[in-house]
Amino acid sequence: MLVKIHAAGVNPVDWKIRGGLGQRLGLSLPIRLGGEIAGTIEALGPGTSAFSVGDAVFGIIGSGGFAEYAAVKTATLARMPAHLDFIHAAAIPLGALTAWQAMFDLGGLSAGQRLLVTSGSGGVGSLAVQIAKAQGAHVTAMASARNEAYVRSLGVDAFIDYTAQPFEQVAHDMDVVFDTVGGDTFQRSFQTLKKGGILVTAVEFPKNEADEYGVRAARVFCKSDAAQLAAIRDLVVAGKLKAQVTSVMPLAEIREALARSESGRTRGKMVLVIGE
Repeated sequence: MLVKIHAAGVNPVDWKIRGGLGQRLGLSLPIRLGGEIAGTIEALGPGTSAFSVGDAVFGIIGSGGFAEYAAVKTATLARMPAHLDFIHAAAIPLGALTAWQAMFDLGGLSAGQRLLVTSGSGGVGSLAVQIAKAQGAHVTAMASARNEAYVRSLGVDAFIDYTAQPFEQVAHDMDVVFDTVGGDTFQRSFQTLKKGGILVTAVEFPKNEADEYGVRAARVFCKSDAAQLAAIRDLVVAGKLKAQVTSVMPLAEIREALARSESGRTRGKMVLVIGE
């Protein structure tokens, strides 16, 4: 189907692909940036019956989201929550699907288990906290002191100010760690897991670091999944999941948006408004 894009989320993977990660992910030039969109259906291909022209949809696509239109497969998108505008809808799919697939598909997280989110204030981490709480997990999240009130408002069971103390001395016996920070935080997170636990990262490429701790490690590669996106939509409709949009910019300012994302000092989500 052909989708007229009204808004597109900005994510770290966009500037990372621009910087060369695309090849490592199996992409080849030319690469069109942008994978998280919200818009309306302009036209349907032959045999498409699940949607109608004019439907408001959201989701992730392979590439080309920073554009006015995109031709996409119907299985990659879902109908938007009826009460959301395009800007807030575009802030949900990639982060929420990444968190869902990391915590549940790879991490096997279930109700009552203990989860550590290494960046509870980030665009992905904040969604992970809410999704995990909605599924009944015990959630500990890390952030700096200036973001404590925001992270606590998401419903965490415990908060760690990583600037005040080594987090690995506070968090322990975790069943699952979801890491969106990488680097030194990724390495130290192994110490917070119980034996047999698992660390799932969205930013690193694990080698054999987990072996010495008696745990496991995995890398999440977010993929389109309309069924999971529909379940995420249900959480939004139920008031259990909300994305914090902190910056809204026109497509013409994409360079500045990517620079802000790369700085690592943003909270919540940046969204580009397309064609307005």
